[in-house]
Amino acid sequence: MRPLIIAAPASGCGKTTVTLGVLAALRRRGLRVAPFKVGPDFIDPGHHARAAGRVSRNLDGWMCGEAGVRRIFARGVRGTDLAVVEGVMGLFDGAAGASEEGSTAEIARWLRGRILLVVNAGAQARSAAALVQGFCRFDARLEFAGILFNQVAGPRHEELLRQAVCSVPGLPPVLGCLPRREDLQVPERHLGLVTAGENPGGPGYFDRLAEWVEAHADLDLLLAADRETLDVFDRTAPEPPPTPARGRGAPPVRIGVARDEAFCFYYPENLEALESAGAELAFFSPLEDRSLPEGVGGLYLGGGYPELYAERLASNKELLGQIRQVAAGGLPIYAECGGFMLLAESIEGAPMAGVFPAAARMLKGRKALGYREVTQSAATPLGPAATVMRGHEFHYSQMDLPPAIARCYRLARSGGEELEAEGCRVGNVLGSYIHLHFGSNPLVARNFVDFCRRVKGS
Repeated sequence: MRPLIIAAPASGCGKTTVTLGVLAALRRRGLRVAPFKVGPDFIDPGHHARAAGRVSRNLDGWMCGEAGVRRIFARGVRGTDLAVVEGVMGLFDGAAGASEEGSTAEIARWLRGRILLVVNAGAQARSAAALVQGFCRFDARLEFAGILFNQVAGPRHEELLRQAVCSVPGLPPVLGCLPRREDLQVPERHLGLVTAGENPGGPGYFDRLAEWVEAHADLDLLLAADRETLDVFDRTAPEPPPTPARGRGAPPVRIGVARDEAFCFYYPENLEALESAGAELAFFSPLEDRSLPEGVGGLYLGGGYPELYAERLASNKELLGQIRQVAAGGLPIYAECGGFMLLAESIEGAPMAGVFPAAARMLKGRKALGYREVTQSAATPLGPAATVMRGHEFHYSQMDLPPAIARCYRLARSGGEELEAEGCRVGNVLGSYIHLHFGSNPLVARNFVDFCRRVKGS
């Protein structure tokens, strides 16, 4: 299937709002739409899923490579009519300045996608055509479906924008001019947009988005162009498994996964890879549940916003005490970012599980942001020394762990610059600020499941 790529010249042009409006409008037409997000972000896919009624998946070229991106895309489009991919940052922005590595443009090339360029025209008229011309001709390998102007002031502004584009030969058509609608923007906080679980748009939000797009964008023209090429793609091709399956006869192992408003940052492929490797996932809420799921052989504590719920988490003394107890007893636990903070002594003074001897505190500014390549300097529940994985780091909190706590990760930026060692291990507990994508190394999920199985059987 050939996807529609919703991209922009830069962040802040309205990609997410437009994507949600397009997803909602297409769903109202009865179409089964597969949503995707370029890059490592967890929050936008949550909003996609609510708009489209289907799980949204990340397509990240730097973390997963071309083969991994193709596998993720193939899995996501099964049983659907079309695919919509929201880009990241500007169309050509990614992990490097001299190439398109990790960018929306790279994903568009790999998947032969057609790009809908969303341009914030709030302070432009004819100049917008110059910008469009530059983007459309920067890389001749890309195909543009059309232009969608956002933040349009009124009919006269729209007329000027359309005239400007028509005056330049060879530019794609203007498929719509969206008027300013401040009430449709999703509110933001320190890690990005407010999460979908908090229902920031209120009742009827997606209907309002759909009506906004339907009234001011030519979806029929966009879909007509898609139908011309839809039948040439083979949707029945076999899909490679996301991770090596468990050995024949190996018993399944139950792994508890923290998932609620405070812990909601998980790549779907990570969970699916664990299941493929022989895990039975048991979801639980650190906010609501007073005990861990029965019979678990391991825990996966993902990221999220525990700092927003610190007092509620601290009040769940029964669960925190049980986590502390099973950690001391040798239960394998893998914790990322927010999950790592849950295992600290406290978050902003609110008592937590106390597995790691440090307090998590929020900083006024961002502590870290960027891609990370992880090479294990010692064995962990995720695999032996020298295991290589890729992920992303983004947080405003800090934990000052004593030097006596083992650091098992050697970190490097996407460009190769080495960073301070990370990946803290206490017994069978591994905590880190890095959000790993298991698609970067298909052995990681199997390693963790096998480790949990061995510990449970010992």
